[in-house]
Amino acid sequence: MMSGVLQTSIKSLPFLHRGKVRDIYAVGDDKLLVIQTDRLSAFDVILDDPIPNKGKILTEMSNFWFRKFGNLMPNHETGIDPLSVVAPEERAQVEGRAIVVKKFKPLGIEAIVRGYLIGSGWKDYQQTGAVCGIPLPAGMQEAQKLPEVLFTPSTKAPAGAHDENISFEEAEKIVGADVARQVKDMAIKLYTQAAEYAATRGIIIADTKFEFGLDEQGVVHLIDEILTPDSSRFWPMASYKVGSSPESFDKQFVRNWLEAQPWNKKAPAPRVPQDVLDQTSAKYAEALRLLTK
Repeated sequence: MMSGVLQTSIKSLPFLHRGKVRDIYAVGDDKLLVIQTDRLSAFDVILDDPIPNKGKILTEMSNFWFRKFGNLMPNHETGIDPLSVVAPEERAQVEGRAIVVKKFKPLGIEAIVRGYLIGSGWKDYQQTGAVCGIPLPAGMQEAQKLPEVLFTPSTKAPAGAHDENISFEEAEKIVGADVARQVKDMAIKLYTQAAEYAATRGIIIADTKFEFGLDEQGVVHLIDEILTPDSSRFWPMASYKVGSSPESFDKQFVRNWLEAQPWNKKAPAPRVPQDVLDQTSAKYAEALRLLTK
């Protein structure tokens, strides 16, 4: 039976924030230590049970993509070894699951990119014939590839609250027209190139979300994690078919288990059986192996 890291307790750095998955500490005035725990949030509720090795898998996968697409746009990386910024006795909490990043001002939106009709987009389409106000052809099916990649931003809600899909015009009001256009262009470019690469490894990236931040000069940078099973929907190409929700390499496995429980999707969540946690961990590990090895 595998265990996991539910939260960290670094004393050698000032603690700043504990999010759904990440614990964040200050490194000086201009950098952050971001630690990926093994916490998992589903339906915006943080589960009491960690997914073994999840934080290390997410960190390794994010680092892979940042290296691969580092030339496309500025990002938050510093290249500083996370083990060098904590006390020796704290290194076990950090090793393999942390990154030291530049501190930027996060934007008030999440950049969601969709290549396939699934999830909330499919529900929206069934009701309105559109996704987030963007009209689509009639007669499309669940999991069908979209005629073109869609940028559908959302608000960035605090822990315990739900993100809300917004129109591009609303995103422009929140971050400004110029920044909104840059974010849209960067997100679509990154998704498109990642999806093309993933297809060569037998994986469909159905959709994903990115986060961006601004430096003191107002330059947009890619931040947070990118193209992981927590921020994306990965489908095995071999079993993909249109008309139903495909199996996936992500937390959908846990979500499906939770959906079958008598639960109102408010905290606390049901305790998840160890075999479901371990099988979820195995799915994350398989995605990492297929994409990066």
